[in-house]
Amino acid sequence: MKNKLYIITLAFGLLTGLSACEKDFLDRKPLDTYSELDVWTDLNLVQTYVNSKYRALPHVYNWDVASGTGLSAASDEGYSKFNYESVFRWNDGSITADNLSMDSWSTDYGYIRDCNIFFEKIDGVRGEESLKKRLKGEMKVIRAWCYFDLISRYGGVPLITKAYTLSDTAFMVKRNTYAECMNFISAELDDAVNLLPANYNSSDLGRISKGAAMALKSRALLYAASPLNNPSNDKNKWQAASDAAKAVIDFANQGQYSLYQGADYKQIFLQKFNSEIILSYGMNGINWESLLDIFISPNSYHGWSVYAPSQNLVDAFQMANGKSITDPASGYNSTKPYENRDPRFYASILYNGATFKGRTVEYFDGGMDSPQSPVENWNATLTGYNWRKYADESNDLNTNGSTQNWIIFRLAEIYLNYAEAQFELGNEATALQYLNLVRSRNSVKMPAVVTSGELLKNAIQLERKIELCFEGHRFFDVRRWKTASQTENKPLRAVNITKNLDGSFNYTYYTLQERKFKEANYLFPIPQYEREKNKLLTQNPLY
Repeated sequence: MKNKLYIITLAFGLLTGLSACEKDFLDRKPLDTYSELDVWTDLNLVQTYVNSKYRALPHVYNWDVASGTGLSAASDEGYSKFNYESVFRWNDGSITADNLSMDSWSTDYGYIRDCNIFFEKIDGVRGEESLKKRLKGEMKVIRAWCYFDLISRYGGVPLITKAYTLSDTAFMVKRNTYAECMNFISAELDDAVNLLPANYNSSDLGRISKGAAMALKSRALLYAASPLNNPSNDKNKWQAASDAAKAVIDFANQGQYSLYQGADYKQIFLQKFNSEIILSYGMNGINWESLLDIFISPNSYHGWSVYAPSQNLVDAFQMANGKSITDPASGYNSTKPYENRDPRFYASILYNGATFKGRTVEYFDGGMDSPQSPVENWNATLTGYNWRKYADESNDLNTNGSTQNWIIFRLAEIYLNYAEAQFELGNEATALQYLNLVRSRNSVKMPAVVTSGELLKNAIQLERKIELCFEGHRFFDVRRWKTASQTENKPLRAVNITKNLDGSFNYTYYTLQERKFKEANYLFPIPQYEREKNKLLTQNPLY
């Protein structure tokens, strides 16, 4: 329970649980050049090998995997000022097989190969059988994650369960179907659940647990049941998604997890330990993966505003009374647009007039955090907002990297997975129950949703947009729902704010970036570099 995941890059030689002799070993030889004599005769080194593969899991910006921050900027919830990870190619519809963004093909298959080597070698390693069992479970989840990541992007991909060598001549294989890949992923996760412990002691906190395997299965089966991958709306797939989510909920109810009920919602994303987190990736304050606070903070606090919320997202937050700002009965005041909003707005978004690090944020023209700022104006936000979710106010950006955890799975997601699946099965009362459990936590206390039918479906989708914003979900949600042709074909909007002599403000909204979504973009293209190596790989439609 309460797992945190510290993933430390090899560049700093700080892998979890290393002894002094293991550090010396890492100093003299990198993991990817271990010989069989080095690794596969020493279970401690095998564990070090497994530790290094955790980097396959989602986390903040880096060069190896498409990050949660990049996925946010490639969707309607956000913007990437410096076009990190070339996300503008998604924004303007210019993605092609040789003009890629957030391409994870080579990286995922690299980790899959590492996992395959592990499974070919582990049974021959002498050592404690219980440790070997646990490591097998961890690697099954990592391999399942990589395949889930691949099929979420590309659709069906080749299922490879052996480690090819330079002497192999039969490495060209066709793509398996999406269904075949999902069957493999589901079976891997079922195996992992039986191999992994429910929780860990302090020395192993952060490792993949039984709950993490179950949570990945919940997400994977929800995606498989969704319109993109289930065009015939096969209810059996929704039942499977429902069952997987309910299994996590039942497991949580045994004392493993619970919704965070503290008074401050934003602490979910800052506390190293809380009851809601099923699996998270811990930053070490040193490397590129630890620049989150710098990437998301306003310029006058020495942040870079690399990733910023859109006006589109800001407008999606309801009023505290549960009504949309477009509802004439909502009480929304266009001259004071940030008053009386969903409490999660204040925990997720930095806006003009918010208090941050002991002073008021100034996004108005000429303000400290505006593009006309007298200090560091080159890195001001262009949308008129910054992330507050994940922002650590105690972090001195001049001296420290981020050390909070990037959440991979948390219980609120599972509740919303279950609500969605139950709705699709016609069980609206249960869908409402779990939707409203998320909304009624102590730090939120939003009015209960009481609608039905299509309006309830819309409410579930809106809840995911708000509750899970900036966590890497939105990009895939609008694709699996087949709604991206609407949500991603709208201009990305921003706000310009001017301050009047009496201290009031004028708000002008404008298009920061025109956006275009093509039907092909529901899937990534199969990379041209890979098709040139493997002539059996067929391209996705419309590329």
